[in-house]
Amino acid sequence: MNRRTLILGATGLGAIGLTGWLAYRETSKSAPPANRSLKSSAPNKTELDVAGFLATILPDLQGKDQPIKSFLGKPLVVNFWATWCAPCVQEMPILEEISKSRTDIQFIGIGIDTADNMRQFVAKVQVNYPLLVAGHSGISLVRALGNTSGGLPFTVMFDANGTMIDTILGQIDSADLTRKINDLFTK
Repeated sequence: MNRRTLILGATGLGAIGLTGWLAYRETSKSAPPANRSLKSSAPNKTELDVAGFLATILPDLQGKDQPIKSFLGKPLVVNFWATWCAPCVQEMPILEEISKSRTDIQFIGIGIDTADNMRQFVAKVQVNYPLLVAGHSGISLVRALGNTSGGLPFTVMFDANGTMIDTILGQIDSADLTRKINDLFTK
């Protein structure tokens, strides 16, 4: 191979690489980061069905119906999760730890899963806060709260009166959630 062919080939590969990197960088700017608040991109509050969500009644792992609004009275952190969702499973011990340290806040987990799968999960991973079973129809609940993609895990924070304050789409970060909770609920 002659020297000119090598130089042209290397220049061409460099140009392709540079173009690819610039395209990646440009599209990454508009891509939503993981563990981001949906507040800024959620539909405006009038389009959310917070009242409908709070009026929902779901069974717990023993099959007893639990009205969501019965958990109000103190700030509420709702985590939508599933046993088949790896990030959901990874964040459960973090949520459990935070819920133990913040008894002034009510935590609940809503499973987009079957009661049997959830019971098998809690036999292995200790979760002391209430777990409710929504099944796959629970995706409509997350969408009603502004998560139009229906992605999991999805965490929603409410004040004691049921006003939705913040949301996190994606696996939570312990320090980030603790900071958010402290900012929102500690006076």
